[in-house]
Amino acid sequence: MTVDLDLWPIGNCQVSALVDRAGTIVWGCVPRVDGDPVFSGLLDAPEDEAERKGVWRLELVDQVSAEQRFIRNTPVLLTTLTDAAGGKVEIRSFCPRYERSGRMYRPVAYARTVRPVAGSPRLVVTLTPTRDYGDPEVARTNGTNHIRYLIGPQALRLSTDAPVGHILEGRPFRVERDLHFFLGPDEPFVGNIGREVRSMLDLTTDYWRLWVRGLATPFEWQDAVIRAAITLKLCQHEETGAIVAALTTSIPEAPHSGRNWDYRYCWIRDAYYTVQALNRLGALDVLEKYLGYLRNIVDEMKEGALQPLFSVTGETELVETEAENLAGYRGMGPVRVGNAAYTQVQHDVYGQVILPNIQGFCDKRLLRQSTEADFERLEAVGEVAWAKHDQPDAGLWEFRTRTATHTYSAVMSWAACDRLANAAAMLGLDDRAAHWTDRAQKVRQTIENEAWHEASGRYGASFGTDDVDASLLQLIDMRFLTAEDPRFRATFDAIEARLRRGEHMLRYDAEDDFGLPETAFNFCTFWMIEALQVIGRGNEARELFEQMLDRRTLSGLLSEDMDFETGELWGNFPQTYSLVGIINCAGQLSRPWSDVR
Repeated sequence: MTVDLDLWPIGNCQVSALVDRAGTIVWGCVPRVDGDPVFSGLLDAPEDEAERKGVWRLELVDQVSAEQRFIRNTPVLLTTLTDAAGGKVEIRSFCPRYERSGRMYRPVAYARTVRPVAGSPRLVVTLTPTRDYGDPEVARTNGTNHIRYLIGPQALRLSTDAPVGHILEGRPFRVERDLHFFLGPDEPFVGNIGREVRSMLDLTTDYWRLWVRGLATPFEWQDAVIRAAITLKLCQHEETGAIVAALTTSIPEAPHSGRNWDYRYCWIRDAYYTVQALNRLGALDVLEKYLGYLRNIVDEMKEGALQPLFSVTGETELVETEAENLAGYRGMGPVRVGNAAYTQVQHDVYGQVILPNIQGFCDKRLLRQSTEADFERLEAVGEVAWAKHDQPDAGLWEFRTRTATHTYSAVMSWAACDRLANAAAMLGLDDRAAHWTDRAQKVRQTIENEAWHEASGRYGASFGTDDVDASLLQLIDMRFLTAEDPRFRATFDAIEARLRRGEHMLRYDAEDDFGLPETAFNFCTFWMIEALQVIGRGNEARELFEQMLDRRTLSGLLSEDMDFETGELWGNFPQTYSLVGIINCAGQLSRPWSDVR
């Protein structure tokens, strides 16, 4: 079967996995999202598909079809396999998540059930985890109802009521009753496995349906928004509150481009946009957890500076290396572990720390209200934003070989000062409100003087130039300009003329460290759709949004990039940026609920 990004994510905010169109788990890391991929098959590239390692395959003898869907409003995946004689089984794949003993139960575990539906189906179970990023040499031991996989210091144990000998030998067997599989910690499974796994499934399903019920979705495109929201939540590491940019590493942004990056880390920028979108849906649990993560990051801020990304536990050194045992997606290596962007200077990060924190000073729903002490810590971040607002950086697109004073970074510094003034006013700190208002005005004046290109009659993407990039579309969202401002209209016209490719939008069109961009950046396409709506081209915006929804995978999701000629998805998956775009555009374009109730 052709390897592609038509993948279905399951997870529990501790671990996750991606399941392909045949129902095979092809990607999943333990003990957390940036851990060792025990399921590394997505980045393996054998000549014979049967030799792919790092997979958990459930396949019927003489299988002819596989159909999939998520159980409504959950990340529980239902896969129906059918063989040539009409035999059929249903597989439910999930990661347990529910409240137990007063806390959230989210083990480092993957659970699957197999139920016979028709005929006399014969099943082959192939479970070949890897270790150390693709090494297939994993020793096994077994008992009467379990198999241990010695993947490293923390072995995994498969507990099951299926025939262990047949699994070890890869031998087919008839499915005549329900079967249950629990791959988790190396400890004896307590209780009857069938009863316990069925209970886990029911409780997990109930948890997610109740979580979705609390979302304030727009009237239109509810299914798309709900699926995006569930997947964004799966990208949060609940233990710390960190939100990763994607669940994968090294899916290239374009074929053979070398633009292969590890996105299993928490970018402050990406996480800001994620909590902003989920907050619009009322998912305050994600926001609250993330604010706790930010407070720890700020407490550890060294020498008055913040790096742009961290591990999910807050680790700062994310040294970039290459995994030699993995050939890469479709053989398009390298497979990178770690991300050298952690060494970069990106000045927009200070605003993206401050902006989500402001809600803590005014939202009465939050369990923890922000205090004057929190404000004082944020002021330290604001001081750096103020000091760096007119200094060069790598920018939000993370150029590796050049710097400039990027307009987007400067505007985010302005927003940091502006929002600190708002927080001070809410706390009744009039002198601090005046202080930050004055600084915001000065930063604004600097931007007007340096980013405005008089000859072109519009803003430039960096100070003193007339270049453009899609980040200038964010001038409205950050409230630096209004949609009616002719300066924004002129800037938008230039961006559209230079960067639009049919229904898609590039980040930029200039050559970078790896040459000219070959694919569109999905988040930028959604920015374009939002801009079209606010400047009065609403019909066009709706049409483009529907086209983007048509480009989603069967699971209703998007990766980072898209070939603007073929529509093929590229880049890491599922990408939080792209899912944020779905939520934001749906909210902006939807008819109101008052139309129908």
